[in-house]
Amino acid sequence: MKKLLLIEDDSTVRENTAELLELSNYEVMTASNGKQGIEKALQEHPDLILCDIMMPEINGYGVLEAVSQDPDTRNIPFIFLSAKTEHKDIRKGMDMGADDYLTKPFEEDELLSAIESRLAKVAILHSYNNSTSANELKGNLKNLDDLRAIFSQRDLLHFKKGETIYEKGKHANFFYLIKRGVVKAHRMDNHGKELITELYKEDDFFGNHASDMQSSYDDFATSLEDTQLHAVSREEFHTILAENPKITLQLVEILNNSLSDLKKQLMDMAYGSVRKKTANTILMFAERIKKHPLKSIRISRADLAGVAGMAPESLIRTLSDFKKEGLIEIEGRNIKLLDSEALKKLQ
Repeated sequence: MKKLLLIEDDSTVRENTAELLELSNYEVMTASNGKQGIEKALQEHPDLILCDIMMPEINGYGVLEAVSQDPDTRNIPFIFLSAKTEHKDIRKGMDMGADDYLTKPFEEDELLSAIESRLAKVAILHSYNNSTSANELKGNLKNLDDLRAIFSQRDLLHFKKGETIYEKGKHANFFYLIKRGVVKAHRMDNHGKELITELYKEDDFFGNHASDMQSSYDDFATSLEDTQLHAVSREEFHTILAENPKITLQLVEILNNSLSDLKKQLMDMAYGSVRKKTANTILMFAERIKKHPLKSIRISRADLAGVAGMAPESLIRTLSDFKKEGLIEIEGRNIKLLDSEALKKLQ
């Protein structure tokens, strides 16, 4: 029988939820505040933790932080149960490493499904990590496709267009692989102007790869379109790299290429003409999003300006000139390349 820890300060919700779980054949321990919850988690090592957010003594975020720092409890699945429904609250919980987030009032089936899926994931990973074939794969990765295979076995995360994946300064918990979609990495200069430092597309890896487990993200990551990601914890990611030095070298090569591209982008921003900057930016987006030169790319003017390093007004004027010259077509937010070769030759 699986053992669950329910941390909830509302006695009615706590008792009703505990009864529901016990009738579903789970052993249930309860705590009425965050402090008690942490003590029971460290003592009992439950198979899964269900936790409210707004509680006396220590709130749910504090509970998650505490159990995440202890080696014996850091891998216990953690599900928030909360009446806080704002997107920023949900993202905060997930960014801290929670496995799921259910908003009150929740349906019985919704709660049981979330618990079952998280427990099943743990069982699958345990079986995977203890099987000979899995260990052979983890320790003998031949190329980045083998690494992608490891990532693809993780849960799929969904982000809507414009949704923040992580924020600068937040603790770097995960390293990501894009299954579908496009992600921009960006930061702000001293004047509050956005600079897009990288674009990631399908099959690209991204995230903070530093070996220091306490390090934070040094930029923002935002989805440019509806995006699906696989995520591996920083701890597991570095274990995989330690066991597969060939993969580490391949990733270093990719990062070096990214740095070279960034250097070229910064040089173009500093010394290139407005027309050249705009043309190069359009071509870069078309290439990174894997669009055929004659297909439309859907991208905001602000994102184009952020990559080009110019004011949106200057970019819009230049796009208008390109349209008059027959180099592109513009329909709403869509830009269609009509003469990519001519764009490449602009100075």
